[in-house]
Amino acid sequence: MTGIPEAPILGVDIGGTKVAVGVVARDGKILAQGRRPMVATGTAEAAFDAVTTAIDAMLQSKEGANIQSIGICAPGPLDPETGVVLNPPNLPCWRNFPLAEKIKARYSVAVKIDNDANAAALAETRWGAARGFRFVFYATVGTGIGTGIVFNGSIYHGKTGSAGEGGHVTIDYRGPVCGCGKRGCIEILAAGPAIGTRARSKIAAEPSRGSEMLDLAGGKLDSVTSELVGKAFSTGDPLAREVLAETVDLLTAWLGNIVDLLDPDVLVMGGGVAAMLSPFFDDIEQKLPNWCVNPRASEIPLLLAYYKADAGIAGGAALCAGTS
Repeated sequence: MTGIPEAPILGVDIGGTKVAVGVVARDGKILAQGRRPMVATGTAEAAFDAVTTAIDAMLQSKEGANIQSIGICAPGPLDPETGVVLNPPNLPCWRNFPLAEKIKARYSVAVKIDNDANAAALAETRWGAARGFRFVFYATVGTGIGTGIVFNGSIYHGKTGSAGEGGHVTIDYRGPVCGCGKRGCIEILAAGPAIGTRARSKIAAEPSRGSEMLDLAGGKLDSVTSELVGKAFSTGDPLAREVLAETVDLLTAWLGNIVDLLDPDVLVMGGGVAAMLSPFFDDIEQKLPNWCVNPRASEIPLLLAYYKADAGIAGGAALCAGTS
């Protein structure tokens, strides 16, 4: 033991509109962070320059002076082994782009890359809500549904690196077509846009019941979104509660499949929609055994994620937490 603390990690979260960067201590505490705009269209190099501009700014800070590793949450599909970003829909400028190789060449430090849900799952396991659990299933529920699986402290990637696409598990084969091309995925049925669609349909059928949400939307039915459903629910609106309760029923059926498939010892949910649905977590836990063959399903806790909006930064850092 030298008494010298290990170097912090630079966590990078790349999205379609922003690059968030943070310096993360080895105990998971975010010491400093910032963000810059992302260039999603145009050339591959312009997008890369946007990422390095954000990284450079953080490396020039006092907290970022001793960085020896960089972990990156990048949009998928990607290859976590090679660090190549394959063909992300929200970053059309990158096709088979060797992001890890280019970052490593520029900064001469260890670099690891994975998708956001996998990385966030690892951060929650190392430092967050799932700390101390061995078999972790993580879901981020927002505009879409992304999931990650952690077994014994390691992300489960599967044979090709594409495991963990739990948001595209079908629970209604006659359901609407998801953006992935399949029918009835949980994402198309229970993510934020689906909540807004369900609310608008109910209001259109019975306008008088939707007065609270319509008022929040300035009287415009098309402006009723999942966020407004959440606001109306917080004021006690019965229709908003009905919409969210139906969403919870769908998620419970889906989680029952996950439990029977994986037998995790904890379920963790993050993202804006998950936070909105957290008052229903007790209901999900109580109903889950009815959707499981597993006779001990009632022993599996459902927890709200710790990192919330900082999941990408913490997730990127978690990828390198074993790297000196």
